[in-house]
Amino acid sequence: MSTTTDTIPVEEQDRHDHPSDLLYVKIALLLAGLTVLEVGTYFIEDASTTFLVVTLFPMMIAKFLIVTGYFMHLKYDNRLFRRVFFFGLFLALAVFLVMLSCFEFWNDNFFRHFA
Repeated sequence: MSTTTDTIPVEEQDRHDHPSDLLYVKIALLLAGLTVLEVGTYFIEDASTTFLVVTLFPMMIAKFLIVTGYFMHLKYDNRLFRRVFFFGLFLALAVFLVMLSCFEFWNDNFFRHFA
């Protein structure tokens, strides 16, 4: 029994169509837009900590997924590599959320001690 991968050279088995330059420009503009939104949150004077975390975390995750998916080509690689990166992301988020919870960061009274 022979499969089609037996006749294809090894160096060509993992090849994929490379995204166009226009796609990379669109991705760069999307990342720039997300960065503008992230920086814009610093200018909201009365923003609560919870609001900032709820708005910044999804933008952080989206930027991570876009950069790893397209610029690191994980979108085209083996699924195991994606799982390793996502596990690291979720582990970091879990540790960060536990740390914030331990220090009562979600409570705005935490910052009143320093004022």
